[in-house]
Amino acid sequence: MKLKFAAKASSANPTKTVVTARNFQIIIDEPKDLGGTDDGANPVEYVLGALAGCLNVVGHVVAKEMNMPLNGLSIELEGDLDPAKFMGKSAKERAGYQEIRVKITPDTTADIETLGQWLAAIEERCPVSDNLQNPTPVKITLA
Repeated sequence: MKLKFAAKASSANPTKTVVTARNFQIIIDEPKDLGGTDDGANPVEYVLGALAGCLNVVGHVVAKEMNMPLNGLSIELEGDLDPAKFMGKSAKERAGYQEIRVKITPDTTADIETLGQWLAAIEERCPVSDNLQNPTPVKITLA
């Protein structure tokens, strides 16, 4: 069985996009120093947020399956991005993140061996991480 997820979006101005996913509205915007109105996180910040949210969910699911006590997670993420291609100044570098670094701090009493198994399972099973690490066909068409 496959689950289908969908979202709809419209531009509020050249930098601000309003996205609707189910009953939720997501505001995507650029910071003022990049010409935006700073009404929301920008698209690449949402990528980091999506990864954090997925790691949190999968981390708790895996911990429960392993009978590992997990009171919560702290997740720090950062990524390196060269804006040259996005800005039309160079075609050499890719437009997206060249690397994303994630530091997960679990609130648990589990030993280091259990934590290693837990982390390996999270990395294997996180759908957002999978999308970032593997090519996913994206088909963009005109309506």
